[in-house]
Amino acid sequence: MDSLTITQPDDCHLHVRTGSVLKSVIAHTARQFGRAIIMPNLKPPVTTVEQALAYKQEILSALPADSTFKPLMTLYLTGNTSVAEVEKVAACDAVHAFKLYPAGATTHSEQGVADIKSIYPLLASMEELGVPLLVHGEVTDQASDIFDREKIFIETILSAVTQKFPCLRIVLEHLTTLEAVQFVEAANANVAATITPQHLLFNRNRILAGGIRPHFYCLPILKREQHRLALLAAATSGNPKFFLGTDSAPHLTELKENSCGCAGCYTAYAAMELYAEIFAQADALDKLEGFASFFGADFYGLPRNTAKLILKKQPWTVPVHYGEPGQYITPLLAGETLRWQAASA
Repeated sequence: MDSLTITQPDDCHLHVRTGSVLKSVIAHTARQFGRAIIMPNLKPPVTTVEQALAYKQEILSALPADSTFKPLMTLYLTGNTSVAEVEKVAACDAVHAFKLYPAGATTHSEQGVADIKSIYPLLASMEELGVPLLVHGEVTDQASDIFDREKIFIETILSAVTQKFPCLRIVLEHLTTLEAVQFVEAANANVAATITPQHLLFNRNRILAGGIRPHFYCLPILKREQHRLALLAAATSGNPKFFLGTDSAPHLTELKENSCGCAGCYTAYAAMELYAEIFAQADALDKLEGFASFFGADFYGLPRNTAKLILKKQPWTVPVHYGEPGQYITPLLAGETLRWQAASA
């Protein structure tokens, strides 16, 4: 198949930052996606509805003039979040979920939750009001091996949450392990998951074999090949519990290429081209539309997009960087050849 037309997709997990970085990256997402679930881990984090509305306006102001892209906002869940704020989110059409970052788990997660039981009253309110919880699923204690932290989080924290709050709608973000796939498959219909392009394309060799490659470093970290294959099977299965979330995370090149590089892969520049390559290699292009365009919208109770996106098999070379001098962002697979291109129908 050399061309595929699908309903315009949604990105159900996206970082766009703020300021000059936002202005450099937002058009990449807007040219492909109708909507995106925007992550709130700015510095300082987005913790109130008022802050989320201001952030939404900043994103809208950075879009190309003719763009119809819609940012879907979230709030950063902290130990200081109130039940009243949960009620505000439930009443606000612009804010769609809370994001749970275990404290210290990833970029700008310092103000995350240290003790899950401390926020049980908030989870009860979210369950009652139908507000989704988006989860970065890793434990953060230094004694836990970095390659096991998702598995341990599911066993010790998330399993208890789903049992205590069976009607709470949960998205386990950026799955990386066979155990996470099995957990989501076995859970009730209120539990879903997003899967990134990097975790579908690569295993941990891509970070470490032949030298340290910082642009493939993200959290949760890439895992063994058996886990990549489990993710690929889930993404291409047609199971509506699994849907697209790039976790595209722009960092300035200088912050990635140093002695303590930031976690995150920048994939928004060619997200659908990457997913098309993944699904084509798996001989599952017929499953791409559901994964990219239907299942996420359905889980969030949103109408499916009506515009179309065309994916054509047409090789092109990825630029070595995006952004302005002094503000360069290196994309995943910089300088390499991609075999698909996306365009509006």
